[in-house]
Amino acid sequence: MQETKIRFIKLDPKAQMPTYGSEFAAGADLYAVLEKDITINPNETVMIGTGIACEIPVGFAGLIYARSGLACKKGLAPANKVGVVDSDYRGEIKVALHNHGTEPQTIGCGERIAQLVITPFLRGVFEEAESLEETVRGEGGFGSSGRF
Repeated sequence: MQETKIRFIKLDPKAQMPTYGSEFAAGADLYAVLEKDITINPNETVMIGTGIACEIPVGFAGLIYARSGLACKKGLAPANKVGVVDSDYRGEIKVALHNHGTEPQTIGCGERIAQLVITPFLRGVFEEAESLEETVRGEGGFGSSGRF
């Protein structure tokens, strides 16, 4: 397991440092910073601040994923499915939390709302071409393999 230093600052005194739930967890939990509890109604999306800003190293991105317990038990997950924190972003990390369930759900200050995965990435250099290499699959997509 490789480690890389992620510098962060607290933008709010209530902010908490991201934490890993176990020794081999890939995602660090992000915590809500709120003035008061907030209720998210079914099919509603609310931006929730974490009160922190991070310095993601160049060549890496911070990916914001749902916390499995929050998503499965309360139906709350990031509205954009996976948020991306670029290495040149220095603003507050916020989570667009969407209620996919049928009941209103309440989030309190200090509650774990998402997880942040730090990952390296490759930057594509796009080159227009006259044609693409042929493959067995070809243009088949969206279930064309017979498997879901």
